[in-house]
Amino acid sequence: MTAPVFVDTNVLVYLHTDSDPAKRERADAWVDFLIRRRAGRLSTQVLQELYAVLTRKVRPPLEQQLARSIVRDLGSWKPLSLEPAVLERAWNLESRYSVSWWDALIVAAAQTSRCGVLLTEDLQNGQQFGSLRVVDPFSGEARDPRSVLESRVH
Repeated sequence: MTAPVFVDTNVLVYLHTDSDPAKRERADAWVDFLIRRRAGRLSTQVLQELYAVLTRKVRPPLEQQLARSIVRDLGSWKPLSLEPAVLERAWNLESRYSVSWWDALIVAAAQTSRCGVLLTEDLQNGQQFGSLRVVDPFSGEARDPRSVLESRVH
C-alpha cells in the first residue's frame, strides 16, 4: 500500500482548469494514482481554497455548482479539520522554518495526517519537515508518481 500523500490546493486547481495543459496532465496522473491507492489526503483548508480559486480567481471562473461538485467529491478523501492541535503545530512550524502561515497550516495538516509526502509547488522541492518530504509534482523528477514514492526513504 502507498503511504498517504497530502495534496495541496495548487495541484487540484491545475487538475480542474485549462490554464496549463502540461500541469493539468501531471496533476491528473498524480491524483489518479492516489485515488486508485486510496492514498490521497487533504484538509478543509485545501477544500476552502480550492472553491475560492475555482470560482473567483481562475479565468474563466468555474460555475459555482461545478466547483461545489468538485469539492463534494473530494470530501470522500475525509479531509482533516483544522483543530487547535493542528494550529499549535502550524505555529511551531511557522517559527521553526520561517514559512508563511498558510504553508505552515498545510505542512501541519500533512504531518497530522501522517503523510510522508506533501505534493505542492509552493514549497521547495525536496524540502524536509521532519519525516514529511515536499515533492513538486510539476518538476522533472516527479513525472511518475510510482517512481517518486518508491524511491522514498522509509
